[in-house]
Amino acid sequence: MNSYGTDAGPVVEWTVVDSGIGPLLLAATGSGLVSVSFHTRPAVRDAVLERLRTRFGTEPVEAPDSPRLAEPVRALAAYFAGERHAFDLDLDWSLTSGFHRAVLRELASGVPYGTVVGYGDLAARVGRPEGAQAVGAAMGANPLPVVVPCHRVVESDGGLGGFGGGLETKRQLLALEGVLPQPLF
Repeated sequence: MNSYGTDAGPVVEWTVVDSGIGPLLLAATGSGLVSVSFHTRPAVRDAVLERLRTRFGTEPVEAPDSPRLAEPVRALAAYFAGERHAFDLDLDWSLTSGFHRAVLRELASGVPYGTVVGYGDLAARVGRPEGAQAVGAAMGANPLPVVVPCHRVVESDGGLGGFGGGLETKRQLLALEGVLPQPLF
């Protein structure tokens, strides 16, 4: 039996789904959803799969009908339809560790739908009030965006800050949650 509780079969399964912000690559292990990647063009897909291959030591398998991915696919579809405001998915945190993991766990549990938090405020919540820049690095390395809502982290002056999926994607997610007005065009 491997570390993900299966005797045989792929350790990492993945699929690409359409969303309100473009195609997302979702990957899961037996422990849960491990990766969500934006704008899944071939080059992005290949880079994500290489990262997963390197981290897990096995070839990720495309599995659009995977039971491991069924609930994340449903949950994200409901989120983008405005019908879901929280994710209660099993998550595999193995692509992050240390301070980054602590920040991402706090973000996932402590910053609900329709709200935002400042980088410095989030740093203070995990016991490192001087760590706003380190929080920014954790957001940039978030392997589970949308589900672990790094789009909800903004600058203290109200600016959007950065975002791995691009600022337009961040604006769209915040507009979906009612934090920003819908874009005019």
